[in-house]
Amino acid sequence: MRIFPGLSIVAVAAAVDYSQYVNPFIGGAGPYPGLAFGGGDIFVGGAVPFGSVKVGIDTFETNISYAQINGGWTPEGLVTGISMLHVSGTGASPKYGLIPQMPLTTVEPPVNVLDNTTYWQKRVGNDSASVGYYRTKLENGVSVELSATHNAGIMQYHFPAGDKHILVDVSHYIPNPTGGYASQTFQGGEISIHNATYSGYGVFGGGWNEGAPFPVYFCGEFDTPPSEVRTFRGPNTDPMTRIQGLSSEPIQQPMFHQAGHQKSGWSNDRIGAVFSWSNGTAGRIRSKVGISFVSAEKACQFKDREMTSWNLNNTADAAVKKWNEEVFEKIRVPTDGPRVNKTNLILLYSSLYFMHLTPSERAGDNPFWESDEPYWDDFYTLWDLFRCTVSLYHLIQPAAYERMIRALIDTWRHQGYMPDGRSGFSNGQSQGGSNSDNVLADAYVKGLRGNINWTAGYHAMLKNAEVQPINTFSHDDESASVREGRGALDDWLKVGYVSSTSTRAISRTAEYALNDYAVSVVAAGEAPDDAHKYLQRSAGWQNIWNEDVHIRGFKGFLAPKTLNGTWNLTNYDVLQCGVSDCGFLGYSFQTVPFEESFLIPMDMKSLIQKMGGDDEFARRLDYIFLPNTSAMDLGVNGADITTIMNIGNEPDFGIPYLYNYINQQYRSVNQSRALANQYFKNELYGIPGNSDAGAINSWLVWSMIGLYPITTQPIYLLESPWFDDINITVNGNATLRIRSSGDPMTLGQAEFFVKSVKVNGKSWDKNWLEHDQMMVHGGTIDFEVGNETMIWEKGDLPPSPGHITL
Repeated sequence: MRIFPGLSIVAVAAAVDYSQYVNPFIGGAGPYPGLAFGGGDIFVGGAVPFGSVKVGIDTFETNISYAQINGGWTPEGLVTGISMLHVSGTGASPKYGLIPQMPLTTVEPPVNVLDNTTYWQKRVGNDSASVGYYRTKLENGVSVELSATHNAGIMQYHFPAGDKHILVDVSHYIPNPTGGYASQTFQGGEISIHNATYSGYGVFGGGWNEGAPFPVYFCGEFDTPPSEVRTFRGPNTDPMTRIQGLSSEPIQQPMFHQAGHQKSGWSNDRIGAVFSWSNGTAGRIRSKVGISFVSAEKACQFKDREMTSWNLNNTADAAVKKWNEEVFEKIRVPTDGPRVNKTNLILLYSSLYFMHLTPSERAGDNPFWESDEPYWDDFYTLWDLFRCTVSLYHLIQPAAYERMIRALIDTWRHQGYMPDGRSGFSNGQSQGGSNSDNVLADAYVKGLRGNINWTAGYHAMLKNAEVQPINTFSHDDESASVREGRGALDDWLKVGYVSSTSTRAISRTAEYALNDYAVSVVAAGEAPDDAHKYLQRSAGWQNIWNEDVHIRGFKGFLAPKTLNGTWNLTNYDVLQCGVSDCGFLGYSFQTVPFEESFLIPMDMKSLIQKMGGDDEFARRLDYIFLPNTSAMDLGVNGADITTIMNIGNEPDFGIPYLYNYINQQYRSVNQSRALANQYFKNELYGIPGNSDAGAINSWLVWSMIGLYPITTQPIYLLESPWFDDINITVNGNATLRIRSSGDPMTLGQAEFFVKSVKVNGKSWDKNWLEHDQMMVHGGTIDFEVGNETMIWEKGDLPPSPGHITL
């Protein structure tokens, strides 16, 4: 059994168990002690890489003003169940927390199995977790251990002397503490009991992406036959939009039955079962549960095939093996010797861990269409992941990444659009552009082919580029679709920018510009006659650049413009979003226009010119890193951050590296290293905001290996590695070796400024390199570093392939 903490660095003759350097609790809390609010909102529990099942506790925080329970686990939340499905690192309304068990020592009044406030449990002592394993102890004296395979979970309960009960509440889900339109809903289900086994399904909808209903089938068993099993049924009193239920009434008592079958009926009553053991002595009860979205029979097959032993440690050990072989061994750094920095090891391998929890691979387990193509779910979201996560998948997970791309295209085939966000088999939460375009372009321009049908992929991109989706009338934004595609596309097609009559006009204009550049990248190979059209359209951001907008000594910003071409600058402030939370109804989504004005990665040449040239560009960049410059409270998306530059927000990920575009790479290194040192720690409050499916963790991985990708372009900016020797498996079986002359024990302090670079043994005078030069067949990059800043790069600037002058 591996329990964190208690890390040790050991020399291993053969393979290294890198899992020992993973702290599964990093990001579990925010800046407010004991609360997840403003933290990573991470999943803590049993999981394998990209697993469909993620087994962990569900908790509820009674201070709902600061509740953040989306990942299930919170530092001090009350335990309401141990469920099979979770996501990791997500904000907004919760999703999943489905098909639970809850160990209880009594089910007598005042316990009411329809009311989890009557049986929820505090935890005592400290939770323990490591890769593939989690342990906690409840206030009722029950110890809980759990682990998981790809499609199944195993739970082990140690009960104190007395009665033992395990509640299976088919209607359980993680609730939205404050209620609202995006709350999850239980829409019916069924459970059947056969001695020590149970099976059935539940149907759920809503949640974070306002998703359509989907089924979850389950198949569970216990290693010890219960002395009694009772099914129950009771009215559903949760306030659910357009769903049958008993509204505004006290929670009633359930009706118990000895029958081995229970169905919710048309009124979507809550249903479940209570398994009881009453021998009175302390004892262990173990359970396995398989999950499928197709049938209970398939759930049973998953359970029986993937989990052949009742020994929980066997499952945990298998998970560790899988994580090492499929994830951690892809990036190998020294773990032995006096020069090893243990904290940096923990940050690296913990970051790799969190960026491989989601999305979820569910090949052959899609209830909505049959296909020979792979199926992946829980893209949370591509708006987050396209910035730098997918580029890392491309390097170290090319086979899995190819399957993701194929799944995105297949979703377009069967549901009309590729997703931007997707979970529970539904597209949803399109925050701005059609960022699947960026993902496909990044894969295409870097040569990912395999079994991807790129003709189909290009047509999927054309749908995003040319067809505005129907309005979803979401409470987030009733003016356009937030489900998929580009909700303000009509503006873009008419006038070449998103007008101020549309929501998120500033951020959407910048994002649509990048999306069209992405289309032009794939068009260059698949439909050359289209390439110029979309390249030209990608310059649309220039249509809303206003040279006269000025603030704090800087002039020239993106600004709102009406459909008739006049500026709409009344009360416009580039340091504000126009709404209180930088949400769906503002000028810009999760960024203020001051930040958004930097986000033109395909044409930095034009942007730098518009900002006044190299010196003014550098001065403006310097400014947004200064403390107390922010004038906008971003709440959970920027808790405890006072700079305009917000590293807790995905759009800003690339900003620290923009000094490379004026051949001042040392300043990129300085800013990125300062951010990493300030905000990333081996602590509960260890990342600056939501992990967002590991997006923020992948940013740190790139920083630590000394590179940064420019998405949709086949280039990487050179920065400064944190380790003296890094071996990365790229393209399946090639090795990229990155070495630094610096002392790793000081790399997190000051001895990290680049003096010179060699690529494959030859002197290199550019602060960037191309994908084909290093990421296909491998090679070496050698950094000579020191503690003095200098401009070492004399070669060409990083390219601006979308450079167009309007």
